[in-house]
Amino acid sequence: MAAALAAREAGVRDVLLLERDQHLGGILNQCIHPGFGLHHFKTELTGPEYADRFARLVKEDSGIEVSLRSFAVKLTADRRLSYLRPGALEEVKARAVILATGCRERTREMIPIPGTRPAGVYPAGLAQKMVNMEGWIPGRQAVIVGSGDIGLIMARRLALEGVAVKAVIEIQKTSRGLVRNVVQCLEDFGIPLYFQHRVSMIYGRDRVEKVAVVKVGDDLKDIPGSGFEIPCDTVLVSVGLIPENELLEMAGAEIDRRTNTPVAKEVNLTSIPGVFACGNAFKVYDLADWVTRDSALAGKMAAQYLNGAAL
Repeated sequence: MAAALAAREAGVRDVLLLERDQHLGGILNQCIHPGFGLHHFKTELTGPEYADRFARLVKEDSGIEVSLRSFAVKLTADRRLSYLRPGALEEVKARAVILATGCRERTREMIPIPGTRPAGVYPAGLAQKMVNMEGWIPGRQAVIVGSGDIGLIMARRLALEGVAVKAVIEIQKTSRGLVRNVVQCLEDFGIPLYFQHRVSMIYGRDRVEKVAVVKVGDDLKDIPGSGFEIPCDTVLVSVGLIPENELLEMAGAEIDRRTNTPVAKEVNLTSIPGVFACGNAFKVYDLADWVTRDSALAGKMAAQYLNGAAL
């Protein structure tokens, strides 16, 4: 939305905004905690409040056409985009394309964690959507693997809902989340954080019953005799995000296989002229405010490209 608004402000006459969900806002709609907007709006907002401010601006701009429940399925190097919307498959030929496709979560299988495959193992972001948008509680005793921001925030969220959060297990020496989240989400709620530990096994037949945890050395290898078990019925996995760039790859853009991000000389650019990537699709950000800042820049860059600038 920030990119679309900035493009319009820079003089682009016709903007089509595709959103696969039924509401604008993306992941912000499930982030009901405060902490957004401190830099951009100079006030503290929740995720839905932050998104709503942009959604209102988009709605008021007659030059931005919004297509909800629309899923982009194909992008070519000459900027032909095919997308599914309710009742039709559409194709548009764009002069410039901005991809703001965000990220997907790494899963248990990508770490990997040995053990059985019982119910009760969720990516932390999925659990966040379940609790905040669907009103479902995933379990009653939880262990969180990884100390990314989503995992830290979900530790607090589950504790507020009466779930016993037994521990957060982090294999590295430091947390990968913001310091404020470690303090506000774990220390303030008395939730243990185990650094240099890993979950070595998940036990359970139909439902998670317990996890085995072991301490690791600086070489990330298990330290013999350091293992212990934590009874639980839920395991949340918060071990990083993968930028969603399959459309960009489909179009033939150069992709960094290590990070799944576009190879580019400058923020928001890709190896295909006229195709831009912004937000978490370009790189994983810590704050939504920085996503907004750089996405607005992407909108301006697209306008410059349309005016003949060499980017």
